Amino acid sequence: MSAPRYDARAPEAGSDGPLHERALARAISRWVLAHGGGARLAELAGRVAVAELSGDTALAPLDPQACDALRREPLVGDGGTPSSFVLDADGRFYLWRNHQHESEVAAAIRARRAAGVARPLDPDVLATLFPDGDPARDGAQRAAVAAVGGRRFFVLTGGPGTGKTTTVLRMLLRLQRDGAAGEGIAVAAPTGKAAQRLVQSLRQESARLRAHLPADWQPALDALPTGEALTVHRLLGWSPALNAFRRGPASPIAAGIVVVDEASMLDLAQLRALLRALREDAVLVLVGDADQLNPVGAGSVLMDLVAVMEAEAAPDLVRLQHSFRAHGALQPVNRAVREGDATALADALAAAGDRARLLALESPAAVAREARRWADALADRGAPPDVSDGESAAAALRLLAQHQLLCALRDGPYGADALNSIIERQLRQRWRVPGDQDWYPGRVVMVTRNHYGAGLFNGDLGLCLRDGEGRLQVWFEDEGGARAFAPGALPAHDAAWAITIHKSQGSEYTHATVLLPPDPDHRILSRQLLYTALSRAKQSVALWAPRASVDAALSRPVARSGGLASKLLAR
Repeated sequence: MSAPRYDARAPEAGSDGPLHERALARAISRWVLAHGGGARLAELAGRVAVAELSGDTALAPLDPQACDALRREPLVGDGGTPSSFVLDADGRFYLWRNHQHESEVAAAIRARRAAGVARPLDPDVLATLFPDGDPARDGAQRAAVAAVGGRRFFVLTGGPGTGKTTTVLRMLLRLQRDGAAGEGIAVAAPTGKAAQRLVQSLRQESARLRAHLPADWQPALDALPTGEALTVHRLLGWSPALNAFRRGPASPIAAGIVVVDEASMLDLAQLRALLRALREDAVLVLVGDADQLNPVGAGSVLMDLVAVMEAEAAPDLVRLQHSFRAHGALQPVNRAVREGDATALADALAAAGDRARLLALESPAAVAREARRWADALADRGAPPDVSDGESAAAALRLLAQHQLLCALRDGPYGADALNSIIERQLRQRWRVPGDQDWYPGRVVMVTRNHYGAGLFNGDLGLCLRDGEGRLQVWFEDEGGARAFAPGALPAHDAAWAITIHKSQGSEYTHATVLLPPDPDHRILSRQLLYTALSRAKQSVALWAPRASVDAALSRPVARSGGLASKLLAR
């Protein structure tokens, strides 16, 4: 959420907003008053605590009069020494922890960037790493591989299907050739599902590239981390008992190269912990789509980093723009949304024809009607087939991924939960499933909690089918096929014919249907939300929303309030 909601001119702290936000604001305000703070500080303290829940790290800007008064408060410091609250020189008001996070992250990144010295790459090496490429299409990928040499910090950004993972693999091969790997390579992502996808993609691409590379490159391929999928928390050694990470300055990550994929999901605190846990001479590569939704936690680190580095025309940033997977008609749609260009979006939608359809749904009844039609289309394919092995189950899962319903909301009549209930009710009726039968062929679920022992991660989609012996099993896509689990053995899960746009990050679907709430003033609507949703589609997309909601989302780029960008620019 952007800063104006919490600036010094807003109503009394806790007077509006959700109940939990009001309760938090009142609790913080009372704490300040009990510890000698004034009424104005108590009000602002409540606001900054609530702002953090929405991703802001600071309130800004405060007017000069408010700043003068705050500087006289004993609970407020300038960031030089610990204090409950910080007011910086630019009038930003912080909780202490967020000011420290920003300051340490900015200082660490500035130091890493300054320590990097570009190392030229032999053109023959670049040609070897792109044996069947076309510089007209993969020029940015080649630029990234050429630019990463000698760096201590590098950012690779780009939308879905632009070849980020294939570029990362070649970057890792080049860095090994340069001797940068040191004690090894570590790759991770903020979520278990994203980490699993990263490792699988590296494994598949390395197997494809192996046939094209000379023999002296094979050891570098063998050294790639294509085994266990690591979340950032596991990479940092999170200890629930200690409520802290085991990795840090005294016990750094044992790797010379660290790659974090889906870095748009990294919040400020996670990036600080990661930077503290790196060896001084390690290379950190952040990979992700800076135009996607921001993380659940505070900050917008990838967006801020890319904005600053692009403004500088920095050599340690490369943006990939050519999509190798999205249909040509969809690329102008995604580009118009990313740039917030309403005229270009209208033109792109008109030119896309059936590839991008807009259906105005303005009532719960209209949404329910379309959801039932969606379920009927699924049921018309026929009853889900029995499967005999992982290969046939994988084929059924691939068919399932042909079309996915994405919702901006989870709750309410326009949310994923409501659509799942409508769809399940319709499918049960069409497939004649008994009312007391929880599991049945064709039921789709999504895992909502990591289970490392089973190799299932938050976001994994499973499909219930009968095996060759008639038993109901839930199948999940796996390398080279699919794995089956008894329904009772699954970790926490939800129905998943419809999922939230947040849950879809990092995934792609042949056809995507996106549902936005019809209220153009709804706080969930943003340009990043719309871009994230539409860019999931590879062949076609349907947008269930009135034009007013689309225009509202397009006109609202999320700009979280904080000072990381200005601190990155400080010298």
